[in-house]
Amino acid sequence: MPDTGPTPARGSLADGSFDLKAHIRAVPDFPKPGILFYDICTLLRDGPAFHAAIKMLADLVRPYKPTALAGIESRGFVLAAPLALELGLGFILLRKPRKLPGATIGYNYALEYGTDRLEIQADAVKKGDRVVLLDDLLATGGTMAAGIRLLQEAGAEVPLAAAMIELTFLNGRARLEAPFEALAAYDS
Repeated sequence: MPDTGPTPARGSLADGSFDLKAHIRAVPDFPKPGILFYDICTLLRDGPAFHAAIKMLADLVRPYKPTALAGIESRGFVLAAPLALELGLGFILLRKPRKLPGATIGYNYALEYGTDRLEIQADAVKKGDRVVLLDDLLATGGTMAAGIRLLQEAGAEVPLAAAMIELTFLNGRARLEAPFEALAAYDS
């Protein structure tokens, strides 16, 4: 039997477009009561759907002409690494404290109940690099805003921050000091 190419992803529309939301599971009361968690694991375990999502991200990011991509630990890694391969770019890790070897640059930021920190290797970017920052989801914007500031302090220009999902009702994009785009938006 001849190879006819990849099997279309479940959730593909008749016109060839892709319904990303058909692959994202909503989990009520996780991680605590009253929270509706949007889980991308269902997308990640479906090879054709994951590939379609990476292609969509590539189309979203390419016009910003990045020289590298950065991902926020840990689900941002899952998106940024294959996207970097798709675009032929390098990939930079933004991690929690004491997870990267060598000299690092860090940025502390406030959370709803405390503080956190992101770090990058001190030699990860050169002044003027155009680094697009990725994460799986934008909620209140604190972590994404910290990632943008960290990249800027390291010398990078951040022409875009992007995510697969945006929870628009939390207005996280208002905290960002870079343009922001998402593949799917949820209003509640």
